[in-house]
Amino acid sequence: MILQDQIAEIADSQIELFLNKPAGIKREMLASVPDMDNFATIITGIRRCGKSTLLLQLLKEKQDNAFYFNWEDIRLSAFDTDDFKRLYNDIIRRNVRILFFDEIQLVKGWEVFVHQLLREGFRVFVTGSNASLLSREMGTHLTGRHFSIELFPFSFAEFCSFKNIQQDINALDMYVKTGGIPDYVKTEQGFVLQQLTDDILMRDIVVRYGIRDVDALRQLTVFLLSNVGNLTSANKLTGLFGTKSAATILEYFSYLTNSYLVEFVPQFDYSLKAQSRNPKKIYAIDTGLVTEVSNTFSENTGHVFENLIYLHLRREKNEIFYFKKDGECDFVVKEREKITRAIQVCYELNDENFDREAKGILAAMNFFGLNEGFVVTKNQDDVFQKDGKMIKVVSAVNFLKNN
Repeated sequence: MILQDQIAEIADSQIELFLNKPAGIKREMLASVPDMDNFATIITGIRRCGKSTLLLQLLKEKQDNAFYFNWEDIRLSAFDTDDFKRLYNDIIRRNVRILFFDEIQLVKGWEVFVHQLLREGFRVFVTGSNASLLSREMGTHLTGRHFSIELFPFSFAEFCSFKNIQQDINALDMYVKTGGIPDYVKTEQGFVLQQLTDDILMRDIVVRYGIRDVDALRQLTVFLLSNVGNLTSANKLTGLFGTKSAATILEYFSYLTNSYLVEFVPQFDYSLKAQSRNPKKIYAIDTGLVTEVSNTFSENTGHVFENLIYLHLRREKNEIFYFKKDGECDFVVKEREKITRAIQVCYELNDENFDREAKGILAAMNFFGLNEGFVVTKNQDDVFQKDGKMIKVVSAVNFLKNN
C-alpha cells in the first residue's frame, strides 16, 4: 500500500521530470496517434525506443495539460490494486482530463482502472514494452474502447534528422551499423544496447515469467541476434544451450517477440499449419543490437542490410512472409488479404548473382500474379523486363525515403 500523500509526491516529481525532458526530434508516428474521448490509446514498443518522448511531444503539440504517471519507479514497488483508488483521488484533485500512463501493465488490475476512467470521459494514453500482456487485458476489458499503435526505433529519415545529416549513402552505412535506438544513436556506446538487452531479458522475461535457466535464455538471444536473415526452428535448436524441449524454445521465442527484441517471419503458405511447421527467418527489432550484442566475428553485411529493409516494411503494419517455391524471395507483403508486393534484397547486384535473384523475384511475381517486383540494393537503380514482368532495382536510400 502507498499513502495518499506519497502518491501525490511521486506524481509531482515524475511530472516535473517529464515536462523538463528534451522533446527531441519530431517522431513520424506523432501525426498518427489517435486522440479521442472515451478511448484508450495503447503505444507499445521495445524499451528505450522513445515512447515517453512521444507522449511528451503529444502533450506539447496537441494538449494543454496532462497527468503523467510511470510505474517503473522504485517508489511504486509496493503499489497494488487498492492504490488505484488513491491515484484516482489525486487525478480528480488536479482537475485534468488527459492521462499518460507509462508501463501500467506492471500492476494487476490496471485494465479495470483504465476502463473506469474511459467511462468517465477521460482520454487515456498507455505505453508498454510487452505486447502480449497489454493485448490480453485489452481483449478482455477494453474491447472496442482502444486504439493500438507500435513505436519503433528511429527510421532512416528520423536517424538522419537526429544526426542532422543528408539522407545519402554515407548516412545509410551509418544507419545499418548503428540502428535507431535513440540513446545509442546519441552516444554510440555499446554498453547502452548491452544493458538494454539485459534489462529486457531480466525484467521483461526472467522475472515476469519465472525463467530458471537464465543462461540458456541469454545464449539463445545472442544466437538469434547473430543469425539475422537466417532460417531457424524450435526443433533445430532443441538440445542446444542445455534446453532439451522444443516447447521451451517456442516459449522463449514468444517471450522475445512480445518484448520486441527479435521477430520471426514465416514462409508464405495458404495453410496455417504449414506456416507454423516451416522454419522462420530471424530478424532483430534494431540493427544496432546485431552490431553490439551478437557474437558474429565475420562480415554479416548482407543479412544486416536485409534486416534493415525488413524493419522498414514492418513499420507499415502489414503481414510479411518470405517466399520459397520454384525460387526464393526475401519478402512478400500481404495487404487486406492479398499479396501486393514482392521484394528481393541484394546488397550488390552483379553478374554472379543476378540470375538467382531474378529467378526468386519472378517466382513470387508469377505465383501471386504481380506484374512488378522490387530488388533493393545498397546503391543501384535500374529497371529490367523479364518474361513480360518488370523488375525495378532500387537503391536502399531511395527505397527507405520513398518506398
